Amino acid sequence: MIVFQKPKTLTDAPFHYCPGCTHGIIHRLVAEALEELDIEGEAIGVAPVGCAVFAYNYFTCDMVEAAHGRAPAVATGIKRARPDKVVFTYQGDGDLASIGMAETVHAATRNENISVIFVNNAIYGMTGGQMAPTSLPGQVTQTSPYGRDVKTAGYPIKVCEMLSALDAPAYIERVAVNSVKNVKNAKRAILKAFENQMQNKGFSLIEVISACPTNWGMTPGEALNWIEEKMIPYYPLGVYKDQTKEEKP
Repeated sequence: MIVFQKPKTLTDAPFHYCPGCTHGIIHRLVAEALEELDIEGEAIGVAPVGCAVFAYNYFTCDMVEAAHGRAPAVATGIKRARPDKVVFTYQGDGDLASIGMAETVHAATRNENISVIFVNNAIYGMTGGQMAPTSLPGQVTQTSPYGRDVKTAGYPIKVCEMLSALDAPAYIERVAVNSVKNVKNAKRAILKAFENQMQNKGFSLIEVISACPTNWGMTPGEALNWIEEKMIPYYPLGVYKDQTKEEKP
C-alpha cells in the first residue's frame, strides 16, 4: 500500500533551491492541490524573475514566464483570454512586494479571478541576499549590514494587511511552512485559493512565510526557528479577508 508519494503534477527534475529552502515544500503543496482538484490539464502557472524563475521545470501544468514583478498582469491577460483555465502566479517578496506591487494591488482591487502564491522569506534570495521590502526591522542583509534602519529604509510592507483594506479581494490569508501543523494549514489555504477561482469568486492571495537559510546565514534548523521566533510575530498568520461566502456587489 502506498502511503506517501510524489505528486504526479511535479516533474522528476531535481529542485535547484539551496539546502533548507522551503520553496520545495511550497512547490509540493501547489502540486498536491493541482492533483487533488484534478486540474493539471486546466491550470496555467505564471512565474517571474527570482528564486522561482525555473518553476516551469517542476510543474507538469502549462507554465508562462513573466518579466520581473509582472506576473499578476500576465495572469490577468491569460485569465481574461481563457476564463475556463485555472491561472496562478508564484512570486517571491522581492518580486511581488517591490517592482510588482502596482500589478498586485490593481489585480486585487479589480478582483481578478486568479490565485496568487506569495512567498515571503524577508530577503532577496536569488540576487545574493539584499534587503527586501519585507526584511524585518534590524535584520542584517547584504545591503543593510548594520540591520534595517526604519528611519531611512522604512518599515516592512505587510502585504496581507494592506490588500485586506481593499474592498474587492475575495480571499487573503497568511500561512507558514516551518512546522507540520503550519504546512497542513498552508495546503488547506492553497486548495481554497484554487477552489475560489474555480467557483468564480475572484482574487485570492496566499502569503507563505518561508525560510532562506543561505542568505540568512543560518542552518536549516535555525532558519525554521527564526521563522517561529521572529517572522511570525511580525507577520501574524491567519485569514485577513474572506468574502467568498458573501454576496459581492
